[in-house]
Amino acid sequence: MKLIFISGPSGSGKTTLSNQIIKKIKNGFVLSTDNYYKTGLISKFLSKFVNGFFDRRMSFNYKLFKKDFDFIYENRISIHDRYYNFEKKTTQNILNETNNIKFLIVEGIFAKEISKTLNNQNYYFLEIKTKKNKCMKRVIKRDLKERGKNKKQSENDFLKSWEIYYEKFNPNSIKNNTNKFLIRKNTDIDEILKKLFN
Repeated sequence: MKLIFISGPSGSGKTTLSNQIIKKIKNGFVLSTDNYYKTGLISKFLSKFVNGFFDRRMSFNYKLFKKDFDFIYENRISIHDRYYNFEKKTTQNILNETNNIKFLIVEGIFAKEISKTLNNQNYYFLEIKTKKNKCMKRVIKRDLKERGKNKKQSENDFLKSWEIYYEKFNPNSIKNNTNKFLIRKNTDIDEILKKLFN
């Protein structure tokens, strides 16, 4: 199965790019790391007191993600979709069987960390470069609509998220690898897809 990882800071367009690929190339499936945050009292407590909680590894339910990832990779099917509710800190599981999966996209701020845990699997890595102000506008719009935040809280959370993302990763480290691509505003996505699915 072909593996594609899509990374970038919050609001950079990871979900949009994933959906573009899925629409153009059939038999794909997307695992968004946004749907694998921890739930329960500990998550509710820590998210209030740890600055940038949802951008740190401690917030991510890697065990659950790996379970779903391995099942899809080994069987080429997915049994359900998961959706994380950021206000309630809960995960909803919806039965939705998808068969004959030929490529798997992992997208989200933890995609790069996850890709580094793979041993022998070959994969493609797409790193999105979007201007900071544009990312912030997208995040504020999303947070007001979906995550119950006010504008000031959203701005502060975004700035911390941006700082954490670029502290963890050196974006220039992906330039010289033939399996890795930088995605910018003027990047021809169709040309990238030809390289991914030639």
